[in-house]
Amino acid sequence: MRDEYSTIIKPIITEKSTALKEEKNLLCFQVDPRATKIDIKRAVESIFKVKVDKVNIVNIKPKPKRLGRFEGKRPGWKKAYVTLKKGEKRVEYFEGG
Repeated sequence: MRDEYSTIIKPIITEKSTALKEEKNLLCFQVDPRATKIDIKRAVESIFKVKVDKVNIVNIKPKPKRLGRFEGKRPGWKKAYVTLKKGEKRVEYFEGG
């Protein structure tokens, strides 16, 4: 795969992902659709300097949408749930002031 910064596209920040982060030390990212679990694990470990326990992947299917009589689809994408090992520090997405 390519470098780490092109593997992980962006963190997913929702109420559910924030709760998972606080309760289970689990991170949620939008990743490159061609990325594998091993690629994602290496990318998270090198970018955030933490140890990863496991990676779960979900492929989000494209949603059909329409505007008047025109039909189309939103693009599909890949989501990764990354579980950190016990005792690892929490990852802060937005640091600084």
